[in-house]
Formats: sequence, C-alpha cells, structure tokens
Amino acid sequence: MDQALSLQSVPVWFVVLPDTDAAAAPAATALRFAHRSLLHASGRPWIVGRWDPRTAVTGAHRDTRVAVIGEHAVTADEAERAAAAAAGTASPTALDRLGGRAGSFHLLTSGGGGVRVQGGVVGLRRVFHAAAPIPGGRPVNLASDRADVLAELTGAGLDERRIALEMLTLGVPHPWGGDPLWRGVHAVPGGHRLTIDAGGRPRTTRWWSPPDPVVPLAEGALHLREALTEAVGVRTRGRGLVSSDLGGLDSTAVCCTAARGGAEVVAYTAAIHDEAGDDAYWAERTVRELGNVEHHLVPARDVAMTFDGIDTLQDVLDTPSILTVDRNRRMGIVGLAAARGSRLHFTGLGGDELLAGTPARLHTLFLTHPFAALHAIRGYAAKYRWSRRAVLRQLLDRRSYGAWLDRLARELTAPAAPADEPLLDWTVPPRMPPWATPDAVAAARELLRAGRAAGPRGRDRGEHRELVAMDGISQWTRHIGQMAAPLGIEVSAPYYDARVIEAALAVRTHERITPWRYKPLIVEAMRGVVPEASRSRGTKANATFEEEAGLRRHRGALLVLSEDSRLVRLGLADGEALRAWCGRALSAESESYLLHPTVACEVWLRSREMTPLPAADRKA
Repeated sequence: MDQALSLQSVPVWFVVLPDTDAAAAPAATALRFAHRSLLHASGRPWIVGRWDPRTAVTGAHRDTRVAVIGEHAVTADEAERAAAAAAGTASPTALDRLGGRAGSFHLLTSGGGGVRVQGGVVGLRRVFHAAAPIPGGRPVNLASDRADVLAELTGAGLDERRIALEMLTLGVPHPWGGDPLWRGVHAVPGGHRLTIDAGGRPRTTRWWSPPDPVVPLAEGALHLREALTEAVGVRTRGRGLVSSDLGGLDSTAVCCTAARGGAEVVAYTAAIHDEAGDDAYWAERTVRELGNVEHHLVPARDVAMTFDGIDTLQDVLDTPSILTVDRNRRMGIVGLAAARGSRLHFTGLGGDELLAGTPARLHTLFLTHPFAALHAIRGYAAKYRWSRRAVLRQLLDRRSYGAWLDRLARELTAPAAPADEPLLDWTVPPRMPPWATPDAVAAARELLRAGRAAGPRGRDRGEHRELVAMDGISQWTRHIGQMAAPLGIEVSAPYYDARVIEAALAVRTHERITPWRYKPLIVEAMRGVVPEASRSRGTKANATFEEEAGLRRHRGALLVLSEDSRLVRLGLADGEALRAWCGRALSAESESYLLHPTVACEVWLRSREMTPLPAADRKA
C-alpha cells in the first residue's frame, strides 16, 4: 500500500496539531501535501490540509483561535466573539452555542496550549485521533477528519481483525460500526468532542444528547419545518445553481424547501426498471406544481445497476463502504449534476431512519404507555406478518446490550433471523458469511465481546437502534461525499443536522412511529412547501430488480474480485466458497446482500493498493 496515498490524492482533508514543538515532524509531513494551513497563536501549525476556503471561517482573541469548517453561516465576527468568550472562561458554553448553530461542520479551537475538535452528532462530520511516534520522545496526539490521513501520518498498520468484522452481514454493530481499520487510530463517537490538553493527553466528552420524545406531533412538525428550512437555507445562501435528488418523500421535501426558498434548483430523478417504481411519476407532478425547478429524468437504461464497475473502482475512502455495490448507480446523478455546473447536491438520505423511525421504540413505550404501544405493535404485526409468539418474546426480553452482544458473538455462524422477525430487539443480529474462515469468525467474535463494556448508543433499544441507523447511513453519505469530492461537488444531507435530528426525535413516539400513516411528521411539516398531491404520497420505490439484474449482468466482475481476493490472502475468506457464491444464482432479498460487505472490503483493500496518484504527485 502507498504510504501517502490519501495525503496525496484526497482533495479534502485536515489534520489538527497540538501547540508543541514535538509536533514539528508530523506537521512537516502534512505540510508537504497540504494546500492550506492555520497557525496557533505561537506561530506553530494548528490546522493543516486541503479545504475550500469558502467553507472556513476563523476568529481570534489573544491566544485563543476558533475555526469553523463545513456547511454553516457563521461569520468571522461571530467566530471572533466566540474566541473572546472562550478566552475569558474555562467553560465551553460559548463554544457550545457556536457548535449548536444550523448546518453541518467541524468546530476547532486552540488556546491555553490545548486543542479541541468537534464534529457532528452522527457519522457525517467525523473526528479521529492517533498518536504519532516521535524519535527519542513521547508520541504526539493528532486529530483529523479522515482516518486514512492519520494512519499515513502515524505509520499505523491495518488491523486484520477489524477487516474480519467488516464482513458481517447487515452491518457492524455498535461500538465498532464505522471505526477505523488501522491499529492505534480511534474514532470520536457522534455527539462527543475531542480535547488534547496542554500535556498532550486526549479525552472525549459528550456535548450532545438526544431529546426526550415528549413533543406533540403538530408542534414537532412546526419545529422540524423551521429546522429543515434553516438547514437548507444555510447551504443555498450566496450560491447560484444547486442540484437535488428528487425521488422519494424525503428528497422531495428537501428539494421543495430549496425551491421555495428562492434557490435555483436543478432536480434529478432516476427511473428504475421495475414497473411498480413510481418516483418518476411523482417527481414530474411535483415539478409541474412548483413551476421553478429544472428537472432531468434519467431513463432506466442509463442508470447503472447494482455491482456495476466493482472490479475497476478507484475511490479513496477511509473505510470500506457498503455503498460500493451501488457506487455507479448513486454517483451517476451526482456526476450529471456536477457536469451541469452544480457545486452542491442535496440528498434525502437520513430521512428514513429519522422520519419513519423504528418500531423498537415501542419496546420502551410498552412500559409507560402499554395501550398505545400495543395498538401500534398490532398494526406492525399485521403489516409485516410477525407472529404473536415472536412479538411477545421480544417485548418481554429485557437483556442488556452487553448481553445481546455476547449472544451475537456466540451465534455468528447460526442461521440468519427470519424475514418476518419482529423489529423490537436491539437490532437484527448480523452473521458472518458462509465463506468466512474460522480465523475471521474468531477475530470477529473476540472484538464483539470486547465491545460489551461500551454500552448501547442510546438510552433504550429504540433510541439505540435509531442512532445506530443514523450513524450507518450518514457514513454512506460521507462516503458519497468522498466519492464526489474529486468532481468538485459537495453532497449535502440536511437531515443529519443536529437541529433537524433534535426536532424529529423530540416528537412523541406513538405519533412519529406508526403503522397507520406513512411518515406523518414530514407530511405535516411540509404543508404548503411540498405540493399537496406529492405531500400525501405513501409509496417508496424498491430497487430489488436492479439488484437481481445487476448480479446477472456483472457476475464477471464479481468473479474477477474473487479470483485474486485480498481477503483470501489475509486468511479471512475461503476462496473456493467465495467463488462458488459469486458464480451461482442468488435471491436479491435473502442471499445476494450477503456479498455486499465482502465486496466493500475487497474493493477497499484493492483501492489502497492500486489507485494511481495524481499526475503532479507522481512527478514529485
């Protein structure tokens, strides 16, 4: 693997350095590849990297420095006032107010010999830290928004155990989901900040907690509308043309909010081969009624299918991405938007887990409002054909998350949960795929058991499950952003703003999460914003056909990956079993999804080896 692949080829990254002479060596390495830098009051490098200067604002007061990088509306005056307030008190309150502003950004501070780095509440704006070895001295702790950049600066090696865990079907459970795959590189959990004090010691502290679900639906809808309007406005302010997905209800709400706010919007809808898919129909109705949106309908024949190009992908991501199998399908529209001249593309990702929520919330509601919970559970049971025995078993199950992880570790090779399993547990238990070697299973089992002490992501099963889902899908969104950055376009997901998340999660459980209405919170919030006919839409397109047809069409690419598998080289996959799976007919709903995490790992490992450096860097 190239030891400076990400430093050289990734167009957007930053590293945060402590205010000490000991950081001179890693600072010098980072500066070799950086386009920009900011300094501590001492004159030493503070933030080094590559970023669009239009996304950054800084403020200073005495020896305190504040920087905001990302999607925000913070002004230089506001940053300076925050620096002055922070310089005059040991309390982080002034900075917390700045960090609570609308948008999605990193908040960075320097002062008193220490640094502080704060990202988002889920997995979109991430923070990582690692210790860089210093010859003849103590290691120096650094922070970054990308794990691969830190790994290259610190010389960290890959942790094969973590790669084994990434092979799990249905996603890696908390606390390992989205964690770096390098030894010694650590992730800061969502809603936490990293502080490296004057002595160089790192610590994480919580700055955000989800609200209690106590707000009535009508009031919550107003709050959500205000938060989403502000989130979209922060991003469109001062811009000309912007682009947006226009597909399901969630992206329609974002697109319409941008158009009603006066932005020049170009919307894209991808048709699908399944005749039951109705995104195109609803998109055309929406555009007709809005009257001020340029609309492009991409025919199904021009939309890539699942598994397209998986043997030739060269994206430089800092973790494997489950999105890999659909990379070309997702990026097709982003590429069209970039070619049209858009530098910001809206997506509705984040809406499903936030607005539909999870029935697992009813597990806790059952203790305080049993009749409301049972009413909803009966509806879900009828809708998804849950058996009464299975529902009762999960309702009465009061195991801790640690106990759930322990059971998962024991059952990694057991049959998958049935499709009609109720959704009231901590999550659907993932399994190791049939081609995982005994060594891979043992490594995954060891890590799962080690994670028991971390505790759940939320206070109960429902909150845990929703936050973990947001972490996972926001990680997809982050990966799309990493894929899109070389095209000069930013992918924006307003549903992951802290204020938007808070507005939605504050709504009463039985009013937000119900089998009787489709996403009632966004339906109520978008009155007068989304055209009336589209606002009441209750359908969602399904891409199962794209998966099955894509598997048949691109089987050769799958076999190419399996023939010279990096996972086989690492002893994590059985090559013969993997090739057999890639070569046979698979059901999209019950079998081919098992391949997705393995393909993601395989493509990621190859990209770290085979991605060519930019021409300028090859000459250097």
